[in-house]
Amino acid sequence: MNTERIFSGRGRDEKMKKIKKHLKRLFAAAIVLGLLGGGVVLVINWIMLAVTDDMIVSAEEAAAFGADCILVLGAGVRDDGTPSDMLRDRIDTGIMLYDDQVAPKLLMTGDHGREGYDEVNVMRERAMAADVPSQDIFMDHAGFSTYDSLYRARDVFGVSRVVIVTQEYHLPRALYIARSLGIEAVGVSADLNVYFGQFGHDLREIAARVKGMLYCWFKPEPTYLGEMIPISGNGEATLG
Repeated sequence: MNTERIFSGRGRDEKMKKIKKHLKRLFAAAIVLGLLGGGVVLVINWIMLAVTDDMIVSAEEAAAFGADCILVLGAGVRDDGTPSDMLRDRIDTGIMLYDDQVAPKLLMTGDHGREGYDEVNVMRERAMAADVPSQDIFMDHAGFSTYDSLYRARDVFGVSRVVIVTQEYHLPRALYIARSLGIEAVGVSADLNVYFGQFGHDLREIAARVKGMLYCWFKPEPTYLGEMIPISGNGEATLG
């Protein structure tokens, strides 16, 4: 019998046992971390939904709020320059609230940060086609995110009380961010239709709320700030 081979085989077996033991520990640690991470995500989502629940109101309730403006959050624009279904319904809800004299100004905020893509002028044009006066339509060309839009609404446009318009799944995050920035806000749902891919939007929003909470904690400056353009003035100052 070759004793050297026996001892060598035993050595390999011991190494394999140790490797398996370490892998089991790593797997268990990964499960624990996954559960903890999932728990944190669920808690953050619960907090955001609970805090903002009574801030989502009807159009009639929004009319009694006394807002500086109606903030319409941007969404996708198609290649042919027409608004996506979600964006169209946000714009139309904002116009409806303006016509009902919920607030004297519309603030259209979205992405106009690259050549060939422009959410805010599409939003403005639809409002203009519905006979909203040009001077009452403000555009925020650097509303690249919900956080940026609300930060700039406060620091660039001087907004302190606002009615936020977006789909209901998005409202809790927008309202929570507004609250964390010291803006008094209520939200009106723009859910005028059933949207394709809504389940995917809902899943992404779960993660987006966690990111939004982190922004609320650390309060970084938005991508761009700039000179003040008071919402009480003439919206044509934002043309461009």
